[in-house]
Amino acid sequence: MSDEHTRVQEFFTARAAGWDARFRGDGPAYAAAVGRLGLHEGDTVLDAGCGTGRALPALRAVVGPRGTVLGVDLTSAMLAAAVRAGRDGEGRLLLADVTRLPLRDGVLDAVFAAGLIAHLPRPEVNLEELARVVRPGGRLALFHPIGRAALAARQGRQLTADDLRTEPNLRGLLGGSGWRMTSYTDEGTLFLVLAVRRG
Repeated sequence: MSDEHTRVQEFFTARAAGWDARFRGDGPAYAAAVGRLGLHEGDTVLDAGCGTGRALPALRAVVGPRGTVLGVDLTSAMLAAAVRAGRDGEGRLLLADVTRLPLRDGVLDAVFAAGLIAHLPRPEVNLEELARVVRPGGRLALFHPIGRAALAARQGRQLTADDLRTEPNLRGLLGGSGWRMTSYTDEGTLFLVLAVRRG
């Protein structure tokens, strides 16, 4: 396991128990973002880096009982918190690395990824891995419940032009890894980038 993977595991393991309480008001933002992903009843969707599974109820509500919802996370403590919250009833939870997914090519209709982009060790290669498991025409949502400026303020840092999440940077990154960006929203209460898997 790489140093970056170990750092991510340590960071989230230390915070897993209090994660939901810390971000208690984010549910409506998750539901709204999932609503913009373009899912249909019966679709198969992955929550990549699902954490405590906060997106799983909204994903299940859209794909319905005939759909398939998967939640993948690198940190067992976060998945344990998802189980304690009862979210394992909304989808299948897998302890796995999103940079090497245990899924066949093209099996997904969509990927939802909340807060994931900042934790990818090799973003272009890792976004290619997400593209691998999504069918052509399938969709990707990169989401955060607050925008870049609010997140930077929360973390005590300044926004810079080399921020991975700027529109030009993400457009190029996605374009080079099998995706086409279709929309970019960066507001105080929402960061949401939508992309389509190229054929």
